Amino acid sequence: MGKRSEETNTEKLVQSFRDTFVRMSDEISKVIVGYKDVIDNVLTALMSRGNVLLEGVPGIGKTMLVRTLGEILDLKFRRVQFTADLMPADILGTNMIAQDEAGNRTFRFERGPVFTHLLLADEINRATPKTQAALLEAMEEHSVTVAGTKYVLDEPFFVLATENPIEMEGTYPLPQAELDKFIFKLDVGFPGLDELDEIIVRTTYEEMPPVDVVAKTEDILEMRKLVLEVPIAPHVEDYAARTILATSPTSEFATDMVRQYVKAGSSPRGLQGLLLAGKVKALLDGRYAVSCEDINETAHPTLRHRIQRNLEAEAEEISTDAVISDILEKTPQTAEAV
Repeated sequence: MGKRSEETNTEKLVQSFRDTFVRMSDEISKVIVGYKDVIDNVLTALMSRGNVLLEGVPGIGKTMLVRTLGEILDLKFRRVQFTADLMPADILGTNMIAQDEAGNRTFRFERGPVFTHLLLADEINRATPKTQAALLEAMEEHSVTVAGTKYVLDEPFFVLATENPIEMEGTYPLPQAELDKFIFKLDVGFPGLDELDEIIVRTTYEEMPPVDVVAKTEDILEMRKLVLEVPIAPHVEDYAARTILATSPTSEFATDMVRQYVKAGSSPRGLQGLLLAGKVKALLDGRYAVSCEDINETAHPTLRHRIQRNLEAEAEEISTDAVISDILEKTPQTAEAV
């Protein structure tokens, strides 16, 4: 009786997670036209405690996406436009001299825009490496250190950074160590004809539709907790690990394509990303266990920024997505087939 009751409770939790996630996606879609996969992947990253790097041309709704996400979750939202003259203190904050009524002077910490729930780092590759690195501790540790004092950020904390893939003059490409801090890299393409027609209707003929608050801070934290509790069978963990190893050209699991076109493969963070995102995908499918198909479904956004192509791949225009597809096709899901 107790086991049956426990199973019923788990089913309710999974169904509640799925219903809330779908409502989030639907509310955002009231404002954002198209990009269903991008919206769902951003929400998946949020539930996985990860950060997202969006690559796409300006004007396709990246800022509106994050602002709407903050509205439906009743979370604080801040946007920072990254430029060459932006300093770390402009993001983290700085100590200011304050004077009381008695004339005594003390240092008071003035918090920067990083002290929020949702931070949009717009065109992050336009800032200098020193300023880019200012986000590293916040993204990894969810805290910042200024003048030797550590300040803990409010939860949930989520960074969504953007890059323009076309205009590269005057930019500073993110080093691999910083790219690795993002659980997903999402390519945001230009909208099609139907989407452009809908954008015209929504933005030039009528007011933007209001969105409803779907969940509060405590709801997000509970959903994140449920994600961590989703079990993973040993054979799925093994498949995910072999998939990560297959991205390295020196590994015994590497495919011929990897050996020919890849300079360096994914770090262990890629494995963590696959498993956490896979847990979210399982819950969305109504399952309380991760499958190999869940790993495959999250592989491209999780690994495309973690695989470094060599010069031959760039010359022949072999994309990282093509390499990942090759790995998924040739990596068996059972160890016995290796």
